[in-house]
Amino acid sequence: MSQQPDPARGIDPRGPRFGAAITSVLLLVDVVLGVAGAALAAWILLAVIAALFLWGAIAGVGRTPWSVLYRRLVQPRLAPATEREDPRPPTFAQGVGFAVTVAGVVLGAFGLASAVPIAAALAFIAAFLNAAFGLCLGCRLYVLLVRARVIRTA
Repeated sequence: MSQQPDPARGIDPRGPRFGAAITSVLLLVDVVLGVAGAALAAWILLAVIAALFLWGAIAGVGRTPWSVLYRRLVQPRLAPATEREDPRPPTFAQGVGFAVTVAGVVLGAFGLASAVPIAAALAFIAAFLNAAFGLCLGCRLYVLLVRARVIRTA
């Protein structure tokens, strides 16, 4: 079983994709709840998802509950990773996910119930693209912002 992720060595890129798959399912459930009229349930679930995104943005993508689950249950059953990736872009992507979902939570709290499934749908698209195709939109945004010198790297 592997230890905590070492940022200097990078992370197994399959871990964030595993987390994105779980997040996709949760977000799809949230969209269905919101469209079906279960506004309170959808709002609560989106708030939980937003909290999970915040956790990943603050603690790092390698310390999320989905990452721990991946390292303990999934990774030992797989061949060793052939590549590693910088944890900063996926951690930044967690912050983007937080921004999108917390916008839905805040707007939903102010009575705009349709904002909840809309925010969940937007976040679902990004999470699904990551899970299914390895296309991390937040990671791409991170790279663009670094190149534009909006974000400085250590």
